[in-house]
Order: sequence, then C-alpha cells, then structure tokens
Amino acid sequence: MKKEANMTLKAEAEIQYWRQTKEKEKSGVLSHSHFEYFYTIHFNLDKSFYRDKRILDIGCGPRGSLEWADNTMQRVGLDPLGKSYKELGIGNHKMLYVSSVAENMPFADEYFDIVTSFNSLDHVDNLENAIGEIIRVTKPAGLFLLLTDVNHQPTTAEPMSFSWDILEKFMPQMKVLENKHYEKSQNGIYQSIKAAIAYDHSNPVKRYGVLSAKLQKRF
Repeated sequence: MKKEANMTLKAEAEIQYWRQTKEKEKSGVLSHSHFEYFYTIHFNLDKSFYRDKRILDIGCGPRGSLEWADNTMQRVGLDPLGKSYKELGIGNHKMLYVSSVAENMPFADEYFDIVTSFNSLDHVDNLENAIGEIIRVTKPAGLFLLLTDVNHQPTTAEPMSFSWDILEKFMPQMKVLENKHYEKSQNGIYQSIKAAIAYDHSNPVKRYGVLSAKLQKRF
C-alpha cells in the first residue's frame, strides 16, 4: 500500500507540474522547439543521422520531444503518464506515446538505434533496472544520449539522486563517447547546458551539476 501511495503522489506531482508549466507558457500548447538542438547540434549529430532509424525517448513528458524527428522510421516516447498527457494536448503530436515505466519496457531486445533520457533518469524508482532495460533495448553500436541533473536532493517526482559516476553503471556493455560536466543554473537543465559553464570539480562544495553524455553499445 505504501508503494502504491508513493506512486500516486509521484504521478500527481508530475501532472501538476505540467499543468502549471502549460499555464505559464500561455500558448495553449507546450513548446517543443528546443529539442532538435539537443538531439543534433549539442551531440554533434546531423538531423540526417536519424533518417530511417528507430528512436526512443525515455520519460518523454508531454511536450512532443520527438516531433522534430520526422525522418525517422519510428519515434517513440515512453512515459508512465502517457495516457494522462492526453489532457495536455499530445493528441496533436505525430510521435507515438507508450505508457510504461523505464524499469520494464514493452519492447524487444536490441530494437532501437537511439535511446535517450533527457532530464528523466532521476525520475525512475529503480535505477539499476532502468539502466538494464536501456542497455537491453539498444541495438549493438546504437547510441544512448543522456542529459541529467547530478547531486540533487531527491523529491517526490525525482526520487533518484546520483553523482558523476553514474556512467559506470552502463559499463561494460556500453562505452562512453562523450562526457561533459556543467554548472547548474537557476534556469534549468537545458539553459545550463547552453550556458556551457564547465563544472569546477576543484570546488569542494557539493552542489547541483548537469551531466551530458553520449554512449555507444558494444557489439
């Protein structure tokens, strides 16, 4: 009962956040224009790289994170609240939403060419299981793109807290191609990355940071 109650509180916190965000943006729809930059320019990938590939965005939220990827074979957003996001306007999106937790994905082994987690890995309830599933559904030589907070205090919606060594949990099945550390600004994870202020590891004060990483699954 306690676990179910916690899950309900988590879902309510997430939905309330998105409702408030939609009200703040005052456009009737949630903006998704910023995503293409992070999928392409930030990770040094041309849009043509995604052509005819299968891509999965874990913890996608209701913004339409893959709406830009109209040249892919398949673009899937995974989120346990996928069905609840209908009230937030996802019915107008062309990407496919699948309602499921990251710890037990309803996909075949080695199904996706690219798997991503943008500002969502700290939302899972079982980190080890989620990472295992990410590795499982990624094709050999496929990519995993990660943007995440580190060193943050757990919250109802973001119960997982981890540090810079999180990438070690993906090894040896994956190898790290890029690993960038940024200082966290008050404007959120995406603006922190665009500000591009390198995290000062010589500063001993424990504080929030932002990790950006590109990993590749080994054969």
